[in-house]
Amino acid sequence: MTIQQKTAQADQPRVLIFDTTLRDGEQSPGATMTHDEKLEIAGLLDEMGVDIIEAGFPIASEGDFAAVSEISKRSVNSTICGLSRANFKDIDRCWEAVRHARSPRIHTFIGTSPLHRAIPNLTMDEMAGRIHDTVTHARNLCDNVQWSAMDATRTEHDYLCRVVEIAIKAGATTINIPDTVGYTAPRESAQLIRMLLERVPGADTVVFSTHCHNDLGMATANSLAAVEAGARQIECTINGLGERAGNAALEEVVMALKVRNDIMPYRTGIDTTKIMHLSRRVSTVSGFPVQFNKAIVGKNAFLHESGIHQDGVLKNVETFEIMRPEHIGLHAKNIAMGKHSGRAALRSKLDELGFELADNQLNDLFVRFKALADRKKEVHDDDILALLQDSAANTDSDYLQLKSLRVVCGTGPSSAEMTMIVGGKEQSVNTTGDGPVDAAFNAVNALFPHEATLQLYQVHAVTEGTDAQATVSVRVEEQGRIATGQSADTDTVVASVRAYIGALNRLRVRREKTAPDADVKGVSYTTSP
Repeated sequence: MTIQQKTAQADQPRVLIFDTTLRDGEQSPGATMTHDEKLEIAGLLDEMGVDIIEAGFPIASEGDFAAVSEISKRSVNSTICGLSRANFKDIDRCWEAVRHARSPRIHTFIGTSPLHRAIPNLTMDEMAGRIHDTVTHARNLCDNVQWSAMDATRTEHDYLCRVVEIAIKAGATTINIPDTVGYTAPRESAQLIRMLLERVPGADTVVFSTHCHNDLGMATANSLAAVEAGARQIECTINGLGERAGNAALEEVVMALKVRNDIMPYRTGIDTTKIMHLSRRVSTVSGFPVQFNKAIVGKNAFLHESGIHQDGVLKNVETFEIMRPEHIGLHAKNIAMGKHSGRAALRSKLDELGFELADNQLNDLFVRFKALADRKKEVHDDDILALLQDSAANTDSDYLQLKSLRVVCGTGPSSAEMTMIVGGKEQSVNTTGDGPVDAAFNAVNALFPHEATLQLYQVHAVTEGTDAQATVSVRVEEQGRIATGQSADTDTVVASVRAYIGALNRLRVRREKTAPDADVKGVSYTTSP
């Protein structure tokens, strides 16, 4: 970019990036993160230049409150936001969690569409009164208040204008217009923002925000259309993580504004070179793999197989690439390492991939790397990334740990001989099953009885060849609680068992997260935008 281009871009309107990976993203079924993982992701978002981090829903659980509170104390650049329903108890708890932030924000919401008004059985006037009272209460605590009209895109326009005006007069500084169920289309998204800016008194004194879900695959398009109409804040998540089909993906909206700045002349404060690292970390800690053909951060996003494409890229990368891999922090080098590579070479490779490990973490990874190198001729970047994911998902502090596994399989019944550490105690068992994986899972169930059911079992090869690592993803469900696990190994059965154990460990964490109110996870105005 030339000096002239940088100067021109500096004069462009600023679009604020509001990341809700730790709140709306973590609400995705099975995407539970530990306290330390939340702190890590928040730190990376802060370094990346995210303007507002929605760190959680403080009243939902003691764990959420503790995470939001600690993130608030650690934040350096970002505004830290907490979510609260439209009642004084929620708002007070939210303020208690975010008040220590350098720049705190209270985000309060209520469902305004006919469908959502019917659940709490509030009349239009009663809801309007509640909005006035709760936003006023929040503003008396905090100068930075965001108000959301949940299911705004299905709310009558006249009523939406009325309640937005009430929220502004009560002191809201940001007005969020969520497409809560991913129902709207880009043209409608733009028209709605434009209508509010034209009809609501005081609309020019606040920031309008857009929060789009991806149920129809239009979250990014809807977000960008809203910006063109006058919205100046986009709510999004890393990898598009979120409930149902997910949220608008941060990497998509940010790179769209960067690549197509010619037709969307807006700027953000995001350091895009940190995107790939954050994408990988969120995938690891959430247990949600990124689909291969995912825009921007997918494994295939910069790969070319067609002969015509390959020939064009070799002659001029711009023939088939609209952005460079290094723009998102992806390095083109993929030099294979092997059993003769040392710690220094591994650390250098990790630096190249954007990972900085403490000495004890490096030592643990190096042991796994050498073990893998003994089984594979070449260890590629994707192999190392898989090892990192496995190291993060399966640790020595886990309640359940695989100690040893021996499986016999063939044309007859399969059997598994397993030793597992359960709560610090070593236990062994012999089981049979319909195939090696079934036999091994039966062994886990015998050593750790539970009521969870297996909902998903997926296997992907990390690289090519019969010696490739297999990455296994597992999802389990127990009484409405969903947990996921991931693991990688050249032995598919071992990877499967570690992924299964990882999911069960996460399920134990979810059991400990109890909501203080029965309606926190309800389906009415008590849910979230």
